[in-house]
Amino acid sequence: MAETPQHRLGELMEESNPAFEDVMSCVFGIEDHETRTYLVLCDRPRSTIAELAAALERDRSTVNRSLSTLRDRGLVRRNRRLLEGGGDVYQYTAASLPEAKEMLHEALDAWTATVHDVIDEFDDGVD
Repeated sequence: MAETPQHRLGELMEESNPAFEDVMSCVFGIEDHETRTYLVLCDRPRSTIAELAAALERDRSTVNRSLSTLRDRGLVRRNRRLLEGGGDVYQYTAASLPEAKEMLHEALDAWTATVHDVIDEFDDGVD
């Protein structure tokens, strides 16, 4: 069974030069395939689920779940487009890479501050 992203911090810290994708998965708590979906969407703005499923060679339900997670993390936006013949379709656009990098920095800074607080507040009972 693969480790969940939030449990991969130790593995990530052991890497002297971790891949951006691994950092992104770990910090945002997303799966590798969700990170891949984000990166593919960066190159294909305003894609539909069907278009992404074809590009990723994954089924639509998996892509839909990935997009839902990415939207929850603020990495993807969804817009509805009306079709000329009636009906509508959702199109997805990734947050820009600079936006994602800023979000990564903010999340890491917040986590680091929390860890520093834990260290500073630890009382081992020695006077």
